Amino acid sequence: MPDPDRREIHETVLRYCRAVDRLDFDGIRAVYAEDGVDHHTGFSGTADAYVAWLRELLPALDGTMHLVGNHLAEIDGDHAVAETYGTAVHWGTPGSDPRRNFTSGFRYVDHFVRTAAGWRIRERFAVREWTRDDSGRMLAPEGDGPRGRRDEQDPFAVLRRSVLGH
Repeated sequence: MPDPDRREIHETVLRYCRAVDRLDFDGIRAVYAEDGVDHHTGFSGTADAYVAWLRELLPALDGTMHLVGNHLAEIDGDHAVAETYGTAVHWGTPGSDPRRNFTSGFRYVDHFVRTAAGWRIRERFAVREWTRDDSGRMLAPEGDGPRGRRDEQDPFAVLRRSVLGH
């Protein structure tokens, strides 16, 4: 039988990734505990300051996509330590700029705490393991079709409203 705590912790990581990729800043903040702290390349501070930093940083890119792989969580009462492996793709204009067009391999090393709202990140170490320059590699779409967006017209947001009413 699946462990509901581990599942909720994993889903919290997934909600974070989706929120970053869709520029859902409220959704990013929601995965952190009230006293949450984040340590990223180029940033270390409170969750509120982290969200403010992302509000400046992310819109300068045309998009990001976080892909999550291995995930382990060790739970002790109302605290947990989780390690999540992933890859994050970043793209932007101009396509020749390696600071806007890169892929990185990372691990989220998280201290989770159980709150009244559920499992939340108390402290995150976003460990960057490697970075690859992707500048000059983006191709134009090969034809018409759905495209990802970072607003309420994204295909997922449209479908969610249609099916679930929110």
